[in-house]
Amino acid sequence: MQVLVRDNNVEQALRVLKKKMQREGLFREMKQRRAYEKPSEKRAREGAEAIRRARKQARKKAQYEGLLPKPKRKAPRGPQRPAAPAFSAAPPSP
Repeated sequence: MQVLVRDNNVEQALRVLKKKMQREGLFREMKQRRAYEKPSEKRAREGAEAIRRARKQARKKAQYEGLLPKPKRKAPRGPQRPAAPAFSAAPPSP
């Protein structure tokens, strides 16, 4: 795995590296290898993962074919602007 450091920006390179490692499943594998996993537990885990993948694939296919509604999109994470006041009326005078 290779990450380029641009303009001596090590923090950004570390973020990119962590994201790549997350995508590859490296953190999950490291967590699993901390302790011994019995062969029966390994079979059960892998079977559950296979079922989860199959369900996800079937859900995606149903969404693509229009049988299920597509998930709602999240709002973009751009710079947040302060909310404008709804109205700027002075308090009523007696």
